[in-house]
Amino acid sequence: MKKHQLSDLFSQVREKRPLIHHITNYVTVNDCANITLCAGGAPVMAEAAEEVEEMAAVASALVLNIGTLNRVQVKSMELAGRMANDREIPVILDPVGAGATQYRTKTVRRLMDKLDITILKGNAGEIGVLAGAEGKVRGVDSHGLVGDPQVIARDFARSAGLTVVVSGATDIVTDGKCILLVDNGHPMMGSISGTGCMAASVTGTFAAESRDTVLASAAALAAFGIAGERAAACARGPLSFKTALFDELATLTPEDLATVARIRTV
Repeated sequence: MKKHQLSDLFSQVREKRPLIHHITNYVTVNDCANITLCAGGAPVMAEAAEEVEEMAAVASALVLNIGTLNRVQVKSMELAGRMANDREIPVILDPVGAGATQYRTKTVRRLMDKLDITILKGNAGEIGVLAGAEGKVRGVDSHGLVGDPQVIARDFARSAGLTVVVSGATDIVTDGKCILLVDNGHPMMGSISGTGCMAASVTGTFAAESRDTVLASAAALAAFGIAGERAAACARGPLSFKTALFDELATLTPEDLATVARIRTV
């Protein structure tokens, strides 16, 4: 990956301001909308079955998040997802809490069966459960994964035919062929709720402007991680960190991303 690819993509996001359709959870919906704005996208949060197909038809990416799922919302996800597939726009699925309950796990599998998911972004436990690798999830948090997460993610991406993103201290991005590791980020990002959901929104924003889903995912996570690093440097605690996180992403430049991103190829 060349540094100019990161800056070029980020510049394109800021210039095009892609519309990112979200069907997401009510705990972090406002944060996801605002982080999308800070990244350079235009968020829309629409989940009524009566309008999701129409909204998805004009969007540049669709972000699905099952954090507070219910059967009505799942139906809307299927409708929007099919429209996104028909229009060939990327679908990002965040399987929040998959493995914590049977309902969540079955819902993710149902969405993956019915839709062409472009990017599956979850923590190690969630991805482990879906890959059949004995991941452990408590609530919405990862509590371990049996095996090498890079190998598990790579093999799962290859078999499922999508890009897998495993969030963590070092983020893993793979399409089953290549693996990129993103080292940007800060432990304080785990001190507030919703950073995983926000990461999916930023990923959707970048994916809207690139067919290279590995590049887009890695660039998005690096940008979000850099913002986290800079926010932590001036934060007094979780609340000031959250405010600074939005500010730092909003003021991050394409040149900053190209210079400060720590992305490794395995």
